[in-house]
Amino acid sequence: MNNKYILDSILNSYDTHGVINRFDRYHFPTKHSIEHVLHLLKEMLFPGFFGSYELDNNKLEDITKKRLDLLEVHLTTEIGKTLMWKNHVGKVESQISLIQKEANSITLSFLESFPVLRLTLKSDAQAVFEGDPAAKSINEVILSYPGFEAIMVYRIAHYFYLKDIPLIPRQMSELVHSSTGIDIHPGATIGEQFCIDHGTGIVIGETAVIGNDVKLYQGVTLGAFSVDKNAASSKRHPTIEDGVTIYARSTILGGNTVIGKNSIVGGNVWLTESLPPNTKIYVSADFKASFKQSTKK
Repeated sequence: MNNKYILDSILNSYDTHGVINRFDRYHFPTKHSIEHVLHLLKEMLFPGFFGSYELDNNKLEDITKKRLDLLEVHLTTEIGKTLMWKNHVGKVESQISLIQKEANSITLSFLESFPVLRLTLKSDAQAVFEGDPAAKSINEVILSYPGFEAIMVYRIAHYFYLKDIPLIPRQMSELVHSSTGIDIHPGATIGEQFCIDHGTGIVIGETAVIGNDVKLYQGVTLGAFSVDKNAASSKRHPTIEDGVTIYARSTILGGNTVIGKNSIVGGNVWLTESLPPNTKIYVSADFKASFKQSTKK
C-alpha cells in the first residue's frame, strides 16, 4: 500500500474542505468535557444524590467548596474555549486574558443563580411525582426519571443560551437527548412545575413557549412548519399556556399556534391552529378529530 499517496490525499482534503477541520491554538469543548461539567453540576444541585462522597452536616461545607472550586475551573475553561472561537481571538495575550475574565464572570454569575435554579428544579420534581401515579417518591424521580433529567439539563443549557454562549447549550441538550430520547432545544422558554411523563420521542423546538404546570407525554412534538433559513429568527414553534396536558404522539406546529390555558390535547392529534382555553380535543374511534370545552380547572 502506498501510504505516502494516502497521506497526501488526506492532507489535500484538509486544504480543500477546510470547513470541517480547524488548526489553531484552541479546541472546541469536547463531549467528554461537557459530560464532566454536567456531572459536577448534578453533584452540586442535588447533594447526596450523586457523587461518591457520603455527606453529613460536618462535611457539607468542605465538600461543597471543593465542588464549587472544581466547577469554576472547568466551566470557565469550557466557556473560554467557545468565546475564543466566537470572537475570533488569535494568539494575542491581552485578548486571551480578556476572554478568560469574561468566561469567569459568566461562570460566577451562573453559580450565583444556583439557589433559584434548585428551587425551580424542586418544583419540577414535585410536578413529576404528583403527575405520575407510579412514582413512589421525589427521590426516585431525581435519581431515575429520564424526563426529569432532561428538564434539569434544559434549565442549565437555557441559562447559557440566554447568555449567548455558543456551542455549549446545544452540546448539553444533545447529550441528554442521546441518553433519554427527549429533545428540548435550549432556546425554548419553559415555566415552572413542568412534568414529562415517560418522555421518549418528545421534541420541543427553539422558539416554543410553555407556561407553568404543563404536562407532556411521550412522542409529543412542539414543532415548526418547514421554513427558509432566513426565518430562523422568527417565532416558529407553538405556545402552550398554563395547565395544559398533551397526551402521547400529538403534534402541534407553528409559531402562531396557541393552546389555551387548562386545555387537554388527546393522543395522536395533529394541530396547526390555536385552541381557546379549557378546550379538550381528541381523535375519536372513527379517526375524526373532535373537540369540546374542558371542565378542567
